[in-house]
Amino acid sequence: MKLSEFELDIMQLLWQHEPCTASQLHKALLADTQKDKKVAYTTVKTIVDRLEQKQAIARCGQEGRAIVFKSVITQSAFSAQAMPSFMQRFFKGNSRSLIAHFIKEEKLNDEDIEYLQSLLKNKKQD
Repeated sequence: MKLSEFELDIMQLLWQHEPCTASQLHKALLADTQKDKKVAYTTVKTIVDRLEQKQAIARCGQEGRAIVFKSVITQSAFSAQAMPSFMQRFFKGNSRSLIAHFIKEEKLNDEDIEYLQSLLKNKKQD
């Protein structure tokens, strides 16, 4: 399933707040401090309708006249599905390059480094 950047933003909000209505998603989007621009409710509703057509979300109830939605695909399932094409597109399928990029470019604290070391240790034992 391919999602636009904005569709993915809406899915992320739904995964955090589900089940919810398009209006609740709109309010959550406006409250998101990382968003620089204001988005109209009608735009969010259009994206919600598209996500429903793509079968990424489904109706699960009603609150008054508003339709309540829930995700059909989990965040982890979507990530697992999207990761191969992401890796191919940006790193030519090379997982070593992907991992090296994130280690070099991200600011990692001691806790992050310990976590990564434990993942590598566990992977080596497998």
